[in-house]
Amino acid sequence: MSVWQAIILGIVQGITEFLPVSSSGHLVVLQRVFGMEEPALTFDIVVHLGSLVSIFAFFWKDIWALIKKPFTKMTGLLIVATIPVVLVGFFARDIVENHLRSPWILAVAFTVTGILLIAADYFSSGSRKGGSTVRKRVDRDITFTDAAIIGCMQALALPPGISRSGATLAGALGRGLNRETATRFIFFMAIIAIAGAGALEASEWMRGNVTVDSIGVLPLVIGFLASAAVGYLAISLLLKLLKAAKLRYFSFYVWALAAFILLDMLFLNRFF
Repeated sequence: MSVWQAIILGIVQGITEFLPVSSSGHLVVLQRVFGMEEPALTFDIVVHLGSLVSIFAFFWKDIWALIKKPFTKMTGLLIVATIPVVLVGFFARDIVENHLRSPWILAVAFTVTGILLIAADYFSSGSRKGGSTVRKRVDRDITFTDAAIIGCMQALALPPGISRSGATLAGALGRGLNRETATRFIFFMAIIAIAGAGALEASEWMRGNVTVDSIGVLPLVIGFLASAAVGYLAISLLLKLLKAAKLRYFSFYVWALAAFILLDMLFLNRFF
């Protein structure tokens, strides 16, 4: 992997990790465009850790408050919300990494993301559902059922192409959580998910199952820094878009990306 490839992939990761367009899906697409036959899983994890740094930098006050008082209901909610992705990741990791990166599945996953974003905007805008306005809640009203459902939505986003932020936002807003509550909760969930993925990859590296020799240390460092810097800006943009209920605009983007993949597969055969 060259330095310029690392910069581009790091920037793309920083943007797409938080904007609801699937960072893992974009990395797969760019790896194809750059002619990388095998997914650079170590690089994926490193740039995700860069995104983790940007979350800590943006929400440091909230995170510090939770660290000072770890034994709260919020901690329990986060544990419940994390269980689904841990179970799916444990039992289906090989399937996700080796069998869910095909172009067909990637195109379907991007299409699903677009549908989830339409749903998230519907709930976020306070649209009427079943004849009554969607009920809004505050932090203290988050239930463990809410957390479990949002956690299942996060597990749904394990395949590349399905956005984690899009899926969890759709789940949280669909449960009636207000935008501020939903956003803070899903970012707390993202911290656990990203940190867990990094720890898992680190354990593989320590056992010698994964190496960085084929990638190089410099591209890893540059990718990490680019992801962290751009990720901070992407978080700010997502909060503004969520407040304005304009996530649906990203639906057209991911659907266009799915169409591009299908067009290339069926007619061009340039990248897929």
